Amino acid sequence: MTRYSAVASRLGTLIERGTLRAGDRLPSLRRTSRREGVSLTTSLQAYALLESRGYIEARPQSGFFVRPSAVRSVPEPLAAAPRRGSVRVGLAALAMRVLEGAQDPSLVPLGAACPSSGLLPARKLARFASLHVRRAPAEANSYAFPPGRLELRREIARRAVDWGGTLTPDAILVTCGATEALHLALRAVTNRGDLVAVESPAYFGTLMILETLGLRAVEILTDPRDGLRLDALKEALARHRIAAVVASPVCHNPLGTTMPEAARQVLVALLARHRVPLIEDDVYGDAHYDAERPVPAKRFDRDGGVLLCGSFSKVLAPGYRVGWLAAGRYHARVSQLQLASTLAQPTLPQLAVAAFLGSGGYDQFLKRMRGTYRDQVARARDAVARYFPEGTRVTSPSGGFVLWAQLPDGIDALDLAERALARGISVSPGPLFSASGGHRSCLRLNCGHPWTPRLDAAVRTLGSLARSPGGS
Repeated sequence: MTRYSAVASRLGTLIERGTLRAGDRLPSLRRTSRREGVSLTTSLQAYALLESRGYIEARPQSGFFVRPSAVRSVPEPLAAAPRRGSVRVGLAALAMRVLEGAQDPSLVPLGAACPSSGLLPARKLARFASLHVRRAPAEANSYAFPPGRLELRREIARRAVDWGGTLTPDAILVTCGATEALHLALRAVTNRGDLVAVESPAYFGTLMILETLGLRAVEILTDPRDGLRLDALKEALARHRIAAVVASPVCHNPLGTTMPEAARQVLVALLARHRVPLIEDDVYGDAHYDAERPVPAKRFDRDGGVLLCGSFSKVLAPGYRVGWLAAGRYHARVSQLQLASTLAQPTLPQLAVAAFLGSGGYDQFLKRMRGTYRDQVARARDAVARYFPEGTRVTSPSGGFVLWAQLPDGIDALDLAERALARGISVSPGPLFSASGGHRSCLRLNCGHPWTPRLDAAVRTLGSLARSPGGS
């Protein structure tokens, strides 16, 4: 992404999310130059790009203003009350169909949340890996027993300082992606048959782990703008014997929302009073769009009751499968479980990621990547607004690269997903993100790939299919 397109993307997002409204005057070119740290020429190019896309208009001797028609009318989804009580999870077959689509190059990849390989620093990581192999081939080919390579754990702990964390290298366990981190965390704090509170909608990988471990889900109302509803969680804690809560307060998947910081703090305090552990999925935290990273709920943990799960799979290196877990007071138990289940982790990916983090390359990459994902999500959201049936609602994510679309009543997402697959398009239907099969009129769209005419045509086809339920 060029510098001027990155500036245009940030301003476009402010317009789309309603921060800058129709008729508002944009900051002057000089002010934008100072704020963005770019030249006047770059600012002018950014404004010209926004003007060409129909977001703004120039008024003689007055400046640039948001056009009344700049933002197509597309409201955010409504929070859908989940089924009361606990339910058994059964999503494995549906999830496999979606994930299989992610590996088929002939399909348009709007289903599984996978970033485009072309956006990732694969060559730089490979150079760091190659360097370790040449310098210490035996070490690179050795076991990495729990808690994982110290070099990587030091870098993760150092990065935690940026969001006010007080993690030490000894408090961190390296895992095979966030999936293993979530799995270990749930095994450490629950027993078969226990009730686990989850968001609704929730990441389907979490629900599949509950299914595997024989746990029952209690779905908690989750707002598309403010995240997990604390009033609904309080009611669930009063009604049920909850063994753990799994939540993604920052850059939620699939909604893309971030809980207000005050709400994150209340969440941790509430669960501490009930002595219920919080398993925090922070996989997309580094992919936020704000200038400063939102702090994880772990920042407010005082008694070790928050188990923070992180990963580099969504933002840096999917194939390296490098994740991590800061398990608080459950650290010893989690370490024992990992030793018994996997014995050790691959060494070379850990060394390569640690070297990349230590070089400063990760921060530079994140700055570019956030702007890229913001732009891709904005383009996909605009396409949904143009092509989907009237009455469709779609999220305005605070980070990450997925969109959640709520279709008008009467449109079945499972049926739509099957018909889309027949047209060469992979999407993730809403019921995949519900333990009880809810969200039947919703879709999650992957925006992790650069916007192309092929993607635009796929969204147009989806909209056409949605307007003709039961047709082809």
